[in-house]
Amino acid sequence: MPWLIGFAVFMADPFIRSFQLTFHKVEMLDGFSLAWVGMANFVEAFTMDVQFVPTLLAVLRNMVLELPIIMVFALVVAYLTNQNLVGRTIFRAVFFLPVVIASGLVIQQFNVQGVGTVIQEGASVGISGVDFTALLFDYMGPLAKPLAEVINRLQLVLWRSGIQILLFLAGLQGISGSLYEAARVDGATDWEVFWKVTLPNLSPVILLNAIYTIVDSFTDGLNPMLKLIKDRAFTGQFRLGYAASLGWIYFLVIFLIISVIWGTSKWWVFYGGEK
Repeated sequence: MPWLIGFAVFMADPFIRSFQLTFHKVEMLDGFSLAWVGMANFVEAFTMDVQFVPTLLAVLRNMVLELPIIMVFALVVAYLTNQNLVGRTIFRAVFFLPVVIASGLVIQQFNVQGVGTVIQEGASVGISGVDFTALLFDYMGPLAKPLAEVINRLQLVLWRSGIQILLFLAGLQGISGSLYEAARVDGATDWEVFWKVTLPNLSPVILLNAIYTIVDSFTDGLNPMLKLIKDRAFTGQFRLGYAASLGWIYFLVIFLIISVIWGTSKWWVFYGGEK
């Protein structure tokens, strides 16, 4: 209810107006005069704009590569810091600290200054005569460039794991100790306990973290799609209608991906109260 009230008060009106704007062209900023163009903005996005489709595909590739890295890293860190270790509170704070300090502006400045850049297309990076960069681009094919981008941004990708680590920690601490005791009585090894007790009971948190990570990836400060939409809206001819159509296409792509994950979750998400 609080979310619905907040959406109705602050978001519903611009949400609807932006959708209406996709079918119009802004002819005059003074007075905001609109001219109906129908589906022309959407057609232009896929047939005339040479940047939109490649940028959208690049964003999707980056998301596919970053999602498993963040999920696995967050789960491993949460699992380790959930053990009875000395100073585990300090370790949790260290991993969550980037969430506090790594704002969008900070990340953009890191990117501008080239922090973490280790692989460049066409560059020669090798040891003992082996050019690892050339091998990467030779064997990975079309996945080489996005993979190189992920490697270059690896520390920034891991920095974006703080929320996921906290959610996994909460999920781990919510698993009943009696399940582990029963598994031990049955002679289960640590490996079997993880796969048959921990992971199934953690699957709802995995679903939550996956959706959160996808949304966070698509709204990241370094996301080129957001920059493209902003440039189309506020530079050159101030094409607000066309920029709105790009934003809605982008939103529908994100919504479709999340819908697929949510729709398939019934086959891999386990809830304790179910049979």
